[in-house]
Amino acid sequence: MVQRWVRFFHADAIQFGLLEDDGIRVFEGDMFDSPVPTARVLALRDVKLLMPTQPSKIIAMWNNFRALGQKLNLATPAEPLYLIKAPNSYLNPGETIQKPSCDGKVVFEGELGIVIGKLCKGVPESEAMKYVFGYTCANDVTVADILNRDPSFAQWVRAKGFDTFCPFGPVVATGLDPRTLVVKTTLNGELRQDYPISDMLFSVAQLVSFISQDMSLKPGDIILCGTSVGVGSMKPGSTIDIEITGIGKLSNRFE
Repeated sequence: MVQRWVRFFHADAIQFGLLEDDGIRVFEGDMFDSPVPTARVLALRDVKLLMPTQPSKIIAMWNNFRALGQKLNLATPAEPLYLIKAPNSYLNPGETIQKPSCDGKVVFEGELGIVIGKLCKGVPESEAMKYVFGYTCANDVTVADILNRDPSFAQWVRAKGFDTFCPFGPVVATGLDPRTLVVKTTLNGELRQDYPISDMLFSVAQLVSFISQDMSLKPGDIILCGTSVGVGSMKPGSTIDIEITGIGKLSNRFE
């Protein structure tokens, strides 16, 4: 059964719960550790949705989709290639992605996010899915011009780490088979990306296992699976929607 968890602000407090039709069933305790349902149900219109988790880190993949790798003539990597999105880049659904003060082409990248549910360190691939809580939508915003501007140093962190450059949400969905999911990104209502997660070079289980050999993954941490063809630039005044059936739609303005 698919369940959709949210964090939200209501009555001067941050709370969490499960989506039920047009309402939220409020829970207490810890979303990742035996959360307790209450009798309270709030209308969606009466709350402000927040990032559905509070990650200690967000890890983002590079070159993890066959179609994009073939388009860019990239060699198939022997292991997952990744960077970390800076915590200042995290952004709530519905809030505004801010244009940085520097010039350059700002691009959207619609992605699936894997949400970790319990402390994960050095796990084998066969056990990795036990540590996955669910999935969310994300936009790995990038100033593309910065990436390789200095030939002596690829500036991944700077290019992708500006304030507001990692919106994610609006929910964490559990009970989904990631192999069946499709990521769709629209820019001002025009479809730009439409690609299957089944095209990943490294599966969800492989990503979790590989990365957990390098660093401990904590509850709420997110692994962005990488993106595929259709990435493009966005101008101030644009609206970017990233939709994954079963999860929902992440929508943000760029100003």
